[in-house]
Amino acid sequence: MRILLAEDEQALATWLIQALQQSQFQVDWVNDGRLVRKSLKATRYDALILDLGLPGRDGHDVLAELRDADLRVPVLILTARDSLMERVSTLREGADDFLAKPFELAELEARLLALIRRSRGSEHPRFACGPLVYDPVGQQLLLKHVPMSLTPREHAALCALVQHSGEPLSKRDIMERVFSDEVDVQPEAIEVLIHRLRKRLEHTPLHITTLRGLGYVLESD
Repeated sequence: MRILLAEDEQALATWLIQALQQSQFQVDWVNDGRLVRKSLKATRYDALILDLGLPGRDGHDVLAELRDADLRVPVLILTARDSLMERVSTLREGADDFLAKPFELAELEARLLALIRRSRGSEHPRFACGPLVYDPVGQQLLLKHVPMSLTPREHAALCALVQHSGEPLSKRDIMERVFSDEVDVQPEAIEVLIHRLRKRLEHTPLHITTLRGLGYVLESD
């Protein structure tokens, strides 16, 4: 899952990035409110963690801009302004959840997962497509309740597809989730990866369909 973190405290942002990456989140960071919408337009994110006290443009203005533009990315407000009035106002402005500083990492992760599930129209604690289930707590892909044996890149790509099952992911979307720390990766690398995953899913109800101009979609018969 790919997260955009909008936070101006560098020490907190660095810690959050490292901690969330250990839980298989991919995190991009901006420290100025003016960069949030630009980042959301350039990259497909599963959720936004938004601090209210951002320089350049504060969190309230950023949130209002996103909702006015009908950008429906789930938004988790992260702020030291812990008052009832602040909570109510941000939720009314279009935030999906609110977490006050200081906070526990486990609670932040749980709230992020809940927001992403709700945005997909499901309250189920796991992401699934037919007999394939991704368990974000155990960070496992289970096919008919059996853990799949995959390479790290196959695992990352299939996780991305199952988290967005039924909707297409472009080559760029997959590339950013699989090769996030690498440069000069060619699109052909994704084609090879998809070919290998199709071989893995042979003799199952699952298939990866190519939608010309849109990308790849994971579906189940």
